[in-house]
Amino acid sequence: MKLSHLPLRWSIGGFILNSGLTKRDLTPEMAKGLHAMAAGAIPPLGKIEPEQFGKYLAAGELALGVALMAPFVPSAVAGLALTAFGAGLVALYVKTPGMHEPGSLKPTQQGTGIAKDVWLVGAGLTLLLDGLTDDD
Repeated sequence: MKLSHLPLRWSIGGFILNSGLTKRDLTPEMAKGLHAMAAGAIPPLGKIEPEQFGKYLAAGELALGVALMAPFVPSAVAGLALTAFGAGLVALYVKTPGMHEPGSLKPTQQGTGIAKDVWLVGAGLTLLLDGLTDDD
């Protein structure tokens, strides 16, 4: 890991790691809500049971957070994983009704919390491109 990547990887990694930790003990109702929103944006997720989806989501966030913070994980690998995760959140934003104004990508009040996740895609692409063009 480049020293210049440390602030980016640790700040985002810590945030995502914490998110995964909080999802380890989702109530069935919380799992159903997260699952419904995700399945609405990415229909194949509808085939997974809500509680299982919650466990997969928590595990994925934990793994991504650790990968971002671990200095032995190449930036290109961490960046690719972060880009995929961020792209999933952006898809959720774009495909969920009420998140953005009709005919526009401008977020509604309800969508602002998810629309801001576009920065994860930008950070992931930065790590990926930098990792592919330089030695870590």
